[in-house]
Amino acid sequence: MISTPDGVEVVGTRADAAALVRPPLLVLDALTEFLDSEGLGTGRISWQRIGEGHSNLTFLLRRGERSLVLRRGPRPPLPKSTHDMVRESRIQLLVKAAGIAVPNIVAVCADSSVLGVPFYVMDYLDGAVITDQELPGLDTPEQRRATAFAAVDALVTLHGVNVTAGGLETVGRPDGYLERQVALFSSLWDVSTRRSVPEIKSVATWLAANTPKSQRAAVVHGDYRLGNLMFENSGPPRVLAILDWEMATVGDPLADLGYFLATYAEASASTTPLELTPITRYPGYPTRQELADRYGTATGLELSQLRWYQAFALWKAAVFCEAIYTRWLNGERPGDQFAPTLLEGVPALVKESASLIGG
Repeated sequence: MISTPDGVEVVGTRADAAALVRPPLLVLDALTEFLDSEGLGTGRISWQRIGEGHSNLTFLLRRGERSLVLRRGPRPPLPKSTHDMVRESRIQLLVKAAGIAVPNIVAVCADSSVLGVPFYVMDYLDGAVITDQELPGLDTPEQRRATAFAAVDALVTLHGVNVTAGGLETVGRPDGYLERQVALFSSLWDVSTRRSVPEIKSVATWLAANTPKSQRAAVVHGDYRLGNLMFENSGPPRVLAILDWEMATVGDPLADLGYFLATYAEASASTTPLELTPITRYPGYPTRQELADRYGTATGLELSQLRWYQAFALWKAAVFCEAIYTRWLNGERPGDQFAPTLLEGVPALVKESASLIGG
């Protein structure tokens, strides 16, 4: 058994798993049987937990000559309609068929008896995610600018995918997308929180009263930020894959742009808990306005109400971060170092959202 502050993470057998109060994240004999059935490698499994892991969990698996990545949800109990690995994998397969750069999914397991929750397996990609350290060769002002523009260009490409064919027409309902999102996250706040946070309700009221009319439908990633992009290991900057499709659907593309800009660290802007790639404060990285201008020129979309989308992104993030914080208070996320920061982090997100509303 392998233990971490989050409990026993990996066990060798189903019998070991059954003896635990909290289920493990990997059960090696069950996982071996599944990989065997899919023809994915041979021999013993070595594993390593990778990624930020604030929501779903990712493991690097090595088995013989094969390197794989397994993605699964957290331990149950899970909020309704969240951490749907089968849906997430299906959307990635659909956008990959449309030419979008995503990891190659090689197996999907909908059977919760294997690891306690559904999961999927991807081929390993030899690239890098930019967070608090720059990649060699991408640390000059010119390459920094090119890196951020590469991220915007990948978003433009995603939003150019035809959502009326190829299976994507069944992924979501674009009509009324923004209205449903505001209503949904308003209701989620009520069931997710154990405290009063000033301005959360007034921001929700403003968002509902000022909802823009969507200009067109597109694949919406839902968590599009620099930290969810894998780049090639050396310059010039090129996006190797877009990661983490848990919140993807078909809806208003400006929801992605608003979230991307709201989470993009700008030298003159205040910090928030969503600032997971702080290096974009370095000299050379473009401003949020420059990124918006590049997107608008490429897509032809009108951006006069972009402030609404940015405020919505921060408010929505406050709601799902509050759910993380409450699960931690309930003892469901022991060892989580991110969750305690949300005591102050969630009110900070709401305050930043309210400041955007105030202009």
